[in-house]
Formats: sequence, structure tokens, C-alpha cells
Amino acid sequence: MKNRKLFEHEQTLRREVFFTEKKWPHFDILFKNIKQISKKLKRDSVIVSLERGNLYGNISLLAPFFENKKFISVDCSGKEILKRGSYNKKYVSNKKIIKIPIDYHFDHKRIKLKKNLADCVIIPNLIHHINDHDKLFKQIKKILKKNGFLYIFEPLLRELHQIPEDYLRYTPYGLEYKLKKFGFKKFKSQVSGGPFTAIAYCWDQALQYIPKNIRDNKTKWFYKKHFKSLITMEKKYKKNLVRKNTSFPVSFSLTAYK
Repeated sequence: MKNRKLFEHEQTLRREVFFTEKKWPHFDILFKNIKQISKKLKRDSVIVSLERGNLYGNISLLAPFFENKKFISVDCSGKEILKRGSYNKKYVSNKKIIKIPIDYHFDHKRIKLKKNLADCVIIPNLIHHINDHDKLFKQIKKILKKNGFLYIFEPLLRELHQIPEDYLRYTPYGLEYKLKKFGFKKFKSQVSGGPFTAIAYCWDQALQYIPKNIRDNKTKWFYKKHFKSLITMEKKYKKNLVRKNTSFPVSFSLTAYK
């Protein structure tokens, strides 16, 4: 029964929050990685997750994946987002979403958790909203136990959003370079999406600029006639045949050890 509830939680998140089947398939890697991490960690493991739970009514979207483990969720919403409130709460209104409250609300520059506490720290889709990575990664290093690991999921292609608290885009290589300066090691990265997913993502954004009386028809036109063909091409054509040492992922994940 518990497995069924978790399955429904994941499927609802995919369908109604991350839109992995209809809009943003590059988020699929986040769900795959989170489930792998949960399976990998022992029952008594401590997981710290830095999220923007305030957006969703102060709940952790990831906590249900770590049942029977010590999961600590930290909301790191900036001042502007806290002012705007939980404007994404409508996306988690479905009763099939398991609603576990956020444990703490800390500024990312002062995460008040014990040293050597966590076996794993997760930062999903958040790094680009943080303006002082030196302070953040120093704290993460202190929070992690020896041989503990950090997992980060980040977009490579995104519109400016949650303005003005949107600061940068890392590549997997740039983020690895940065983390090495803080003593992290044993890196493993994965990429998700490609040029055809990027086209679909940009179309989704472009449609939002069209007046509503035109937008609805244009949206139906795009998703009915073009979206599926783009995703089919994505699966078929995975390598740049013109330029070497070139790729076009839309998002990536990176794991690094203390």
C-alpha cells in the first residue's frame, strides 16, 4: 500500500508539477536519480534536502521518496519569493501528492545544521537561485559526513524566472571545477534532454508571450502536431554529426563526494 502511494505521488508530480511527459522530459533524470539515491542509502542514513518548499505551500516534494530514513528538508527561498508566497501551491493540490511539511527555513548563507550530520545532501533545481556559492558549498562540506555525497540537479537551458533571484547557469564541467576548490572529489555527471527538447522548451516559453485569444489555438497546434515528433527525433538523433566535442543537453545532474 505504501509503495502504491509513493508511485501515485511520483506520477502526480511528473504529470502536474514537472510535466515530464507532455512538456519537460528532461526532468525525468531527477526522478530516476532520487529513486536510485533512496535505494542506495541505508535505513539509518541522514539526508538533507535544500528546496524551495515555500513555493508549494511549505511542503517537501522529495521527502516521500525517503520514507524510513532520516530526511531533513530545508527551505532556502529568497526574500522576494517569501514575499510572493506559495504561488505554485495550486500544482500540488491533488490528494495523491504526499504532503510532508518542510522542517526548517534557513537563508542559504546560514544553514544551521550540525557538522558531519548528513550522509547525503540534495540540491534539486536550486543552485541557479543562490547568489553566494562559496558560502553554500563551505556549509555543505561541513554538514556532510566523511565519504558523504552531494547530489545536484540543474538546468542548462532556462528562461529568467523568479526574477530577480535567478543568478547563473553552470555546465557540469563548471560546477565540478567549482566544487573541487572546496575539496569535493569522485565526480559523476549525467545529462538529460537535447537540441530537440530545447526547441520544445523554447516553444513552450514563446507561447506564453502570445495574447490569450491566439495562444490557446497556437498551443494546441504545437503540442498536437509538433511536440511528439520533436521527442521522437530526440530519441533517434543523439549525436552532433557536424561538430566534435559538442552537445546540447537541457539539464544535468552531478554527484560529488566529501
